[in-house]
Amino acid sequence: MDKISLELGGGGKTMRDFIARTILPTFGNPRLAPLLDAAHLPGKIAFTTDSYVVDPVFFPGGDIGTLAVNGTVNDLVVSGAKPLFVSLALIIEEGLETSSLNRILRSVRKAADKAGVEIVTGDTKVVRRGQGDGLYINTSGIGRVVARPRPRAIKPGDRLILTGTLGEHSLAILAARGEFGFENPVKSDCAPLTFLLPLWNRGVRWMRDVTRGGLATVLSELAGESPRPLLVEEKDIPLSAAARAAAGLLGIDPMYMACEGRAVMVVPEARAAGVLAFLRKHSQGRRAAIIGRAEKTVGRPGELLLRTESGGLRLLEPLTSELLPRIC
Repeated sequence: MDKISLELGGGGKTMRDFIARTILPTFGNPRLAPLLDAAHLPGKIAFTTDSYVVDPVFFPGGDIGTLAVNGTVNDLVVSGAKPLFVSLALIIEEGLETSSLNRILRSVRKAADKAGVEIVTGDTKVVRRGQGDGLYINTSGIGRVVARPRPRAIKPGDRLILTGTLGEHSLAILAARGEFGFENPVKSDCAPLTFLLPLWNRGVRWMRDVTRGGLATVLSELAGESPRPLLVEEKDIPLSAAARAAAGLLGIDPMYMACEGRAVMVVPEARAAGVLAFLRKHSQGRRAAIIGRAEKTVGRPGELLLRTESGGLRLLEPLTSELLPRIC
């Protein structure tokens, strides 16, 4: 690859391969090499960073400020850490309306208060008109480690649990762009996942938020680390009626659509019912469902399989190109 392609930002296989080939050889070290959502550092500290370039900056259910805080908080939660502190760096394009910036800053404050984190440091830069697309945000987060994800500990029969419906964030962004000429009532699911923290003490082996690349990409990466193949039951995947209809209209597979307030986790079979009951008591987990399991007799290690509603099996691959650019 002689030049950078937009596909590198899609969160799928192309991006992972690029990082492995181009970035890791320069900075590779034992803490970076696993490419976790947050690095575990000495002193039980977890550290993460992310940048947000969503287009448009305001969308049904949130804005770039809501997204920046929740995205950083969620990366800490699924990495086994209680979020504590967040930095906020703003790259503002000349000409952005002050009222829009103030609205976004209020969203940042509201999201931080809801997630129980403090904005403790930051930076502000302004670029010339036409060079920044309104506003970009970079955030970093620090948390206290309470557990470590253990994908290699996955055993046959372990259950895959999804905390809610798929695809609302992707569809909210599409609706806000108006590119497809349809009005969609779906709001982004953007929300903090801090309510999941107690589950690290209830036997959860592994957890990941479902963002760019969608559920198929997240679970494909897990399958590559797991000693067991993973099987997902299509009939058990929760979808809202609006998301199902819009996905069908646009021909987009919900398995590859992004969320910003959903997670998938691996739970021992004996703990699955209790974890599911816990999730469904929370407003964000009312549509939580067991969607699959780690297999013993179906598939081979490293494989992610989908049992379709018609009963057939197909191999799910990670996303290989940019499905919807600039969604986070």
